[in-house]
Amino acid sequence: MATFGAASTNVNPNRSTEVVQPPSDSVSSLSFSPKANFLVATSWDNQVRCWEVMKSGTSVSTVPKASISHDHPVLCSTWKDDGTTVFSGGCDKQVKMWPLLSGGQPVTVAMHDAPVKELAWIPEMNLLVTGSWDKTLRYWDLRQQNPTWVQQLPERCYALTVRHPLMVVGTADRNLIVFNLQNPQSEFKRVVSPLKYQTRCLAAFPDQQGFLVGSIEGRVGVHHLDDSQSSKNFTFKCHRDGNDIYSVNSLNFHPIHHTFATAGSDGAFNFWDKDSKQRLKAMLRCNQPIPCSTFNNDGSIFAYAVCYDWSKGAENHNPSTAKTYIYLHLPQEAEVKGKPRAGTSSRK
Repeated sequence: MATFGAASTNVNPNRSTEVVQPPSDSVSSLSFSPKANFLVATSWDNQVRCWEVMKSGTSVSTVPKASISHDHPVLCSTWKDDGTTVFSGGCDKQVKMWPLLSGGQPVTVAMHDAPVKELAWIPEMNLLVTGSWDKTLRYWDLRQQNPTWVQQLPERCYALTVRHPLMVVGTADRNLIVFNLQNPQSEFKRVVSPLKYQTRCLAAFPDQQGFLVGSIEGRVGVHHLDDSQSSKNFTFKCHRDGNDIYSVNSLNFHPIHHTFATAGSDGAFNFWDKDSKQRLKAMLRCNQPIPCSTFNNDGSIFAYAVCYDWSKGAENHNPSTAKTYIYLHLPQEAEVKGKPRAGTSSRK
């Protein structure tokens, strides 16, 4: 039997702060409010939960605030830009809008013909965009019952990232569809993933000039949209251990320094600088996969979930020992602030 690496016996080798009262099944998404330290997690136990995170110097603590239920597992979440409202979607083929801060009840604001895998709020357009396994992308004006536009996709939606006006959608069959949201009803560009295996996650560059793509084969691609910048495109291996190759599950840009984090099914998270092409920090491996992660609005807190990712199905799941954790890591500046590669000039 393959061991899980040196950290296999240590649930929390990085000494991160544990979020209290975690979900009872695996976590599918994590999202921080853009305005305050409220953390939302969606889970395969059909729940959407919110915690308030209190940070004082180098110590951090959590208090459960509220939760709502879906009828089936929840796969994705995002916040409205004003920090008042949470959107969640999943296997019940709908998106709920939860006015969390006002204490209001959730209402259904979007529907698909198959599970909703991804969603994003686009403040510049005052629209919600949802991506589904029904092979469509749908835009929703919350004042209307029907979508304002239904965009056909070549395959099921697996990943989505938005930095207005850039939006990138990753689907099955390694399609990456780029949209210019100033003209959202037509594809701007279609790219075949630079990675040879299934797309798992995407992250638009903060300057909207390109995107990161992560695959199930322990690899990340750095892709620029402008063909004149193609010489800057590259891919790199990560989340591997000898011959064992793990999925890259999450890509998160730091909101201040614009470096980025990767998290994977090897149970590790790492911080990287794409411009100097170097890893800034490799964290110790947890004893279960990390299916999702996110930074808070100022990058001072990195949240990550540690739980079974169901990659080997029910046969590798033991309900009596399976436990889901959500951890909070406070990155030191050296871990997330880019630095020029030693021995190179400043010429690009």
